Amino acid sequence: MKQVILVRKDLKMPSGKMSAQVAHASVEATFKSDKKYLDEWLEEGMKKVVLKVEDEKELLKYFKLAKQNKLVAVLIKDAGKTFFKNPTNTCVAIGPDDEGKIDKVTGKLKIL
Repeated sequence: MKQVILVRKDLKMPSGKMSAQVAHASVEATFKSDKKYLDEWLEEGMKKVVLKVEDEKELLKYFKLAKQNKLVAVLIKDAGKTFFKNPTNTCVAIGPDDEGKIDKVTGKLKIL
């Protein structure tokens, strides 16, 4: 079991901002997940992997692929009140779910 969070490289977020966006994504996806998956994921240590995507187009591509593969996926949009001047899609969380199912979607991406 694992959860992956995809982060846009092109935004060049400071580490604090990026950490907050990743946390938002992880928590929201966790809340939307099936309890049986959550229990197994918690028991196994809550594995999380943060991966990079080039830009918004690629982020949305993987978001759609995850949904098509019946995985829990959440798209995080920053409100645009601090670092960004406008609302901005920053990251996507997928899972927690079976590692193999998630790897079918995100297996070619690199760790951030």
